[in-house]
Amino acid sequence: MEKNLKITYEEYLEILRNDFVGFMTCAFNELNPDTKLLIAPYIELMAARLEDCRHGRIKRLIINIPPRYLKSHMASVSFVAWLLGHKPSLQVICASYGQALADKLAMDCRKVMQTDWFQDMFPACKFSLKRSVAEFQTTLSGGRMSTSVGGVLTGRGADFIILDDLLKPEEAM
Repeated sequence: MEKNLKITYEEYLEILRNDFVGFMTCAFNELNPDTKLLIAPYIELMAARLEDCRHGRIKRLIINIPPRYLKSHMASVSFVAWLLGHKPSLQVICASYGQALADKLAMDCRKVMQTDWFQDMFPACKFSLKRSVAEFQTTLSGGRMSTSVGGVLTGRGADFIILDDLLKPEEAM
């Protein structure tokens, strides 16, 4: 085996385009440059199940793990960027217990999608002029809308609905 195996930038992007764990890791490093990410088997399992959702093999998925185990990063940030990268016409709604958390996750997703590597990887996924903290659209009429419990969703539909931390931690008890 070649010890000094080198790949081009385009080959690297192709790997990330086809490997959700790799993509999620790159997104995590973008958002958390001073934090080391350790990939555990449960992360690979979550990634595989989210990919099953993307391909329609799973219609409903519950991820039930303790806080600070990457659930929100994987489902509400990386997965949404991954979905829109692969199909910029998708509509995604993400809901959380409070608008501040919903907005933070939306801004993290947008930050990933605005990186040079994301734009190089998914050149068809471009932002339209309609952008707010809680909602953005692609030029292909897809996008991500974030809301909170009690927020307005009347008349809205989506291809994917992600419910992330619908209860405040103190209310969960």
